[in-house]
Amino acid sequence: MNWRSPSISKLSLALFAGTAMLATIAPLVAAESRSVMASDASGAIQTAQHQFNLGNYTAAIKTLQSAPQVLTNAEVQYWIGRSYYELRDYDNAITAAEKSVELDAKNSLYHEWLGRIYGGKADRDRSFSYARKVKKEFEEAVRLNPSNTDARRDLEQYSMEAPWVVGGSKDEAKEQVTAIEAIDPVEGHLARAAYDLDAKKPELAEKEYRDVLAAKPKKAEPYFDVLNFFIHQNKPAEVEAVIQAAALVSPNDPRFAYYRGVSRVLSGSDLPRGEEYLKSYLASSPDRSDWPSHAAAREWLGRLYEAEGKRAEAAEQYRAALQLDPGRKEAKSRLEKLEKSSR
Repeated sequence: MNWRSPSISKLSLALFAGTAMLATIAPLVAAESRSVMASDASGAIQTAQHQFNLGNYTAAIKTLQSAPQVLTNAEVQYWIGRSYYELRDYDNAITAAEKSVELDAKNSLYHEWLGRIYGGKADRDRSFSYARKVKKEFEEAVRLNPSNTDARRDLEQYSMEAPWVVGGSKDEAKEQVTAIEAIDPVEGHLARAAYDLDAKKPELAEKEYRDVLAAKPKKAEPYFDVLNFFIHQNKPAEVEAVIQAAALVSPNDPRFAYYRGVSRVLSGSDLPRGEEYLKSYLASSPDRSDWPSHAAAREWLGRLYEAEGKRAEAAEQYRAALQLDPGRKEAKSRLEKLEKSSR
């Protein structure tokens, strides 16, 4: 049988034409459908983002789960994952974040956050298998968007801190530093400073942080990295100077209450005002992973009370800090000393 027919019947032509038309129309229909789905879900996403920013993560999840096409909208699943992550419910966070990546596999941000969520699970469960997934997602986020400096810094941090058996590599971390420097000078200084700190070279890190200040960034986040460094170095005068510089960029950022309180504890001056700042931060700011934690604020409040000789109040704050974050070594050490001296 000659299966290579020399001609095409009228019926075949009609079928071919119809198939071709469907092939042309189908993507347009699908695109329009996706647009409608996004529009339908946009109100729920906007409401949930507002709830998220207030720290109402459970309410945000409820709002998102009631959104139209909840199971087929990548952005809805992304925000569900982010919300569960803040609640440290890593299993549900993973389910949602994996779904967001499945629905929009080319979104660098979604891969970046899936990596962070895997990281929370890996840390809690001491899981090597999840640790390997962390690096894979960060690498994919960078591959999809080479200009994603947040993902590159995540990959740098992972490469510096992870054991070699799960992909840790100082050389790979250094490669990310070089890449970031070529993309954004300010982010490059921050990445280089982190690398220097990991190498236990704080004097080199301080030079990088001072270069950040000299660049006068137009957003607040770089200043917070510098503040955390000077706090760790116990340099209250520098902390106060950086706060003043950062406040010119973003005067109403709620995080300044935390840093102003810490500055006063470090300097030992105007402690009543420092207490007001720290309490204000605890009362009005969400407890979220990318802001100073409430556990940290409780610990600094404990140190403030210790400086004032209020031992019982200090111990209460250290206990509260440890309840929020049992891994805080400084709070645990200070509480143990207080309890030992009171016997």
